[in-house]
Amino acid sequence: MTDPNHLWLFVPLAFGIIVLPGVDMAFIVGSAITGGRSRGMMALAGIASGGVCHVVMTSLGIGMLVKVLPGAFNALLIAGAAYIAWIGISLLRSRHGIAMQPEQQVRDDWATFRQGLATSLMNPKAYLFMLAVFPQFLRPEYGGVWIQALILWLVIAGNQCIVYGGLVLLAGRVRGWLQGRPGASALAARCVGVLLVGTAMFTGFTGWQRI
Repeated sequence: MTDPNHLWLFVPLAFGIIVLPGVDMAFIVGSAITGGRSRGMMALAGIASGGVCHVVMTSLGIGMLVKVLPGAFNALLIAGAAYIAWIGISLLRSRHGIAMQPEQQVRDDWATFRQGLATSLMNPKAYLFMLAVFPQFLRPEYGGVWIQALILWLVIAGNQCIVYGGLVLLAGRVRGWLQGRPGASALAARCVGVLLVGTAMFTGFTGWQRI
């Protein structure tokens, strides 16, 4: 079990990291605007599931391998930035705005979950946090490391649900207003595309600079 004072220090720290704009936030907002609240929640679920992998990697010490081998981290940065940029470019090239056929809902929702998982796993900001901050809160004197890691992940996931979940609800309202307005819908899709491409470029560049 982790120390309560130690834990309460981690809560605002995790919130501050999550509330900062990044590829996870851009992907979730983009998914909610282009596909509705259901798609946005699936994106959030994918991002949170990726967080489980981050915690497991850190607890096993695999994250240190990435730190010892900068080349591996460089490849991760490039792959993550390219992936998010590709999603953004797809939206920029779209001619249909945010429209979506009802029969595509289930398939697209699960595709969004997988994309969210991949986005989380290739997010440079997440790895910087897990390498520099997360290990500082895993202390043997507080009990089993895996129990501590689980509690810290629940804190992270809870903050993600609060921050990203609120953004999904807001984006869903924006989508409702855009429906029936083809011109505004197409413009919104392109704006989201620009947001994803710009965020990917910025996050990749700043992550590379910190290596």
